[in-house]
Amino acid sequence: MRFAHVIPAGTSVPRLIAVEQDAGAFVDGFFAGAPSTLDALIAGGDELLDRVRDAAPRASFDVPLQDAAFASAILAPPVILAVGLNYAAHSSELGLKTDATPTVFVLWPNSLSGHEGTTTWPRALSEAVDYEAELGVIIGRDAKDVSAEAALSHVWGYTVVNDITARNIQYSEAQWSRCKSFDGFTPTGPFVVTADEIPDPQDLHIWTVLDGKTLQDGSTGQMVRTVATLISSLSQSATLLPGTLISTGSPGGAGYSRDPQIFLRDRSTVTVGIDGIGALTTHCRIVD
Repeated sequence: MRFAHVIPAGTSVPRLIAVEQDAGAFVDGFFAGAPSTLDALIAGGDELLDRVRDAAPRASFDVPLQDAAFASAILAPPVILAVGLNYAAHSSELGLKTDATPTVFVLWPNSLSGHEGTTTWPRALSEAVDYEAELGVIIGRDAKDVSAEAALSHVWGYTVVNDITARNIQYSEAQWSRCKSFDGFTPTGPFVVTADEIPDPQDLHIWTVLDGKTLQDGSTGQMVRTVATLISSLSQSATLLPGTLISTGSPGGAGYSRDPQIFLRDRSTVTVGIDGIGALTTHCRIVD
């Protein structure tokens, strides 16, 4: 199944919809006690997801997506884990070395934003803000000391992430959390696709279009470490809780490495996408 969070007109509270083609249906209307957020749906485990699946054919898909205001694909993950340098081309273009173990950092929850949202940042902080198309993995059940062979059974679903980055801050500080955690710097969505819809997360076309120009065009098959390997590695040190979002790294083509460099400008529009999951658009504003 495919899900999204939309904000109904006249409210500020996101509600979960199930998605079919170009329309959605509010999941909290499927049956008494049905979840209104993806976070609650994940917390309910396989039993709740099965109830939602069984009820969906009887639902009215009457929420047009064309006019929808989207919120983040997941609203309150217990943690957002980001993996750096997980594509050799991206590591090389940034002049950084892919280590023997994953480069992992945490993104702050204020950075989450939704499809077609506007992300704003001060010019005084950065004029070197870059895009990074990434596959987002959402954990569905506790993962602790799991093997790579069993790791994908802990995945609830997949989404699209734009790991927006202030490169000047990234290269001036020893850690990468702040440079990637400005308000709105982690757009996600618009959709979350359940794991059964993605038979192989290493066989997905991933891309970025900035102001009409394609700048990233790769495959998740180019990852240095597969989704399964990442989950297994991360689960050795800490339990990955349901709802955890893992952003798995970006392919080559970042704006920082280009000559001349290409960064997100005031009034830029950037779309990152993954075939079979969706296309995520962000509008950019720089304020003086």
